[in-house]
Amino acid sequence: MDLFKKLGRLMNNILNVLMALTLAVMCILVFGNVVLRYGFNSGITWSEEMSRFLFIWMVFFGAIGALKDHDHLGVDTLLKKLPAGAKRIVFVVSNAIVLYVLYLLLDGSWKITISSLGSRAPATGLPLAFIYGTGLIVSVGMGIIVLFHIYQALFRPEAIEELTRMKESEEEIMEAVHEEMVESHHRPKQGFAGGER
Repeated sequence: MDLFKKLGRLMNNILNVLMALTLAVMCILVFGNVVLRYGFNSGITWSEEMSRFLFIWMVFFGAIGALKDHDHLGVDTLLKKLPAGAKRIVFVVSNAIVLYVLYLLLDGSWKITISSLGSRAPATGLPLAFIYGTGLIVSVGMGIIVLFHIYQALFRPEAIEELTRMKESEEEIMEAVHEEMVESHHRPKQGFAGGER
């Protein structure tokens, strides 16, 4: 299970870096274009289109991260009233449905990505497959997370409460983020020689 935690942490770090990079590049492009337009009466022709593409990628990276952290919206009124065994069954069935929907997304994204390899965006000249490929990334990424959640529900009976718990409010979400930051701050750091500092 320690391996799963390390992989989860690595995936979380990669997603955070990718989201930060896409947001930073978007901000630089949009701000730079505004300055050029109003200050120098010129502009970067492909800036708006590239910002739109990066925004799409950022949203999909965020969707994967939100699924990993159980931050997507859900209705758990019925689920709260069920005993642990029934919760497990409902959770596995609902995640199997999600897995099927992700398969449909993967299949459709694959077809449209392949068919759009020859088409190019007007301003950047990038293949439109660069945009439709987001469906491939999100379906595979979310599929792995859903499979892991199903595995946890089936083989770790104590995990079902954590897996089915919805965050009630913004305050709870902020508390969870704060706890994660405190936990990462208190983890022992490795020095150059490999020992703790």
